[in-house]
Amino acid sequence: MLRANIVPDNLSFPFLVRACAQLEGIDMGIQAHGQIVKHGFENDVYVQNSLVYMYSTCGDIKAANEVFSRMLSPNVVSWTSIIAGLNKIGDVEMARELFDRMPERNLVTWSTMINGYAKNNCFEKAVELFQILKDKGIKANETVMVSVISSYAHLGAIELGEKAHDYVVKNNLSLNVILGTALVDMYARCGSIEKAIKVFDQMPERDVLSWSALIAGLAMHGYAEKAIWFFSKMVNSGLKPRDITFTYLLSACSHGGLVEKGLELFESMKRDYGIEPRLEHYGCVVDLLGRAGKLAEAEKFVLEMPVKPNAPIWGALLGACRIHRNAEIAERVGNILIPLLPEHSGYYVLLSNIYARTNRWENVETMRQMMKEKGVKKPPGYSLIEVDGKVHNFKMGDKSHPEIEMIERKWDEILRKIRLAGYTGNTSDALFDIDEEEKENALHRHKTGTGSIILEKVLVLVWIT
Repeated sequence: MLRANIVPDNLSFPFLVRACAQLEGIDMGIQAHGQIVKHGFENDVYVQNSLVYMYSTCGDIKAANEVFSRMLSPNVVSWTSIIAGLNKIGDVEMARELFDRMPERNLVTWSTMINGYAKNNCFEKAVELFQILKDKGIKANETVMVSVISSYAHLGAIELGEKAHDYVVKNNLSLNVILGTALVDMYARCGSIEKAIKVFDQMPERDVLSWSALIAGLAMHGYAEKAIWFFSKMVNSGLKPRDITFTYLLSACSHGGLVEKGLELFESMKRDYGIEPRLEHYGCVVDLLGRAGKLAEAEKFVLEMPVKPNAPIWGALLGACRIHRNAEIAERVGNILIPLLPEHSGYYVLLSNIYARTNRWENVETMRQMMKEKGVKKPPGYSLIEVDGKVHNFKMGDKSHPEIEMIERKWDEILRKIRLAGYTGNTSDALFDIDEEEKENALHRHKTGTGSIILEKVLVLVWIT
């Protein structure tokens, strides 16, 4: 166009800049910005909006903010673009600050902020903002509901997820591929497999990710045979599986103890579908062999891999050593794994567990000392529980819950009753060189908030009531 001596206008540049954004070509975008200045359109609001969008998309939030701050009359698109950029780099607090300062918002802005929270793992914040949107009488669209339902999935909030599903139905929102897949994933993650399958069957159209979400849910809850059956059905429908599909399948075989079938699927990836196995797939095979007690085979598999094994693969083998109490292989793996990721507390704890299970208390102390010397600290465990549509978060050592005293009293009462009924606690992972009774007391009377203990309390409470 320039060679033809046609002068670009304020309509030409937004398309040019957005093309650079789609390619995430920051260098091309900067050159386009130079042409904008050269032709005198740097103060045009539509051109400025495209520049804010381009810089935000390319992750240069500083440049995006410079353009935004020079705008004399930023409109809703301007604000939404800068909020999207801040969300992309993970600065959700600043994004929310701008969101709250906006003189007006449209549904795209609400969707951008809710999605930003969800993408940055601020699931409770996403849910809170959705509630504000509803309170204002604004009708959410499919894009908003995908973010909200995904947040409920990660929180394990099945009741709230069901209400969101009802909202979709009552407001006649389209059960498109993305929204339908989000619902399938939510129900599957929350353990409601029957509802996940029902939604899946109701979807007018499905893609590979829809099938994969269902297979993942079945794998997560131990339905290995069913996961394989749905995989066969997907292939027979003419869809080609993706690498993530095989990750879920191999995980299903691992949890279901289907060693031969898992190895067969691993071999078929490249042979039948032309999918080159990634590190995640090799890790699944290690987990498959390890869970089945084939630790020597698993170690051999890792050592003979055509690609260099990473920390999660060695971690899978270490986890298998814990299950089968094999301190010999665990020690070899630990000597490789800990130097590989010296700041990762989980591997120290896992190795300590293995030593404790085999009564090697000197080695347990060595692990503790090593963590202390390297300044490695285990992050506090936590559990989430949904009661009457509200999600409660219990962190280790945190007694801030307003009903914590009542919870502890109730637990003491329940513990007495279930002990009379023959209950004994699982003390196999108590890392103390003390007798069994002391171990059980140490676990049960640990600060209320330890993730596994709280979860045990809640499950028993639900069972009794």
